[in-house]
Amino acid sequence: MRQFPASAQREARTDALFGSFHEAEHLKGNTDMVALLAEVVKEEARRKAEGRSDVSIPFRPDHGQDILDDLKRKAQPGYPAIGRLKGLAELRGIVTALEHAEHGLLARA
Repeated sequence: MRQFPASAQREARTDALFGSFHEAEHLKGNTDMVALLAEVVKEEARRKAEGRSDVSIPFRPDHGQDILDDLKRKAQPGYPAIGRLKGLAELRGIVTALEHAEHGLLARA
């Protein structure tokens, strides 16, 4: 059985030639984020069906893009407020689509 205590979504793109990486947008990296979140949604549904109290698996975007007002702020590199909120919105959008009653992942189950 898979363990999902919590999930921090961080996305990176790797350079095949040099093996280095850089932070990528949450939906543009090497990880299939939709597939990853689909597994989380399925696990939450399984827990709910079992009547467990720990149904919800918390997640957060780890790192973000420097965009808009973040470019002017002196924040910790990789942790811009607006960029992380953008990443969270993207991840929550995927989860909302996967959980859609008629068209989502669980509707076919």
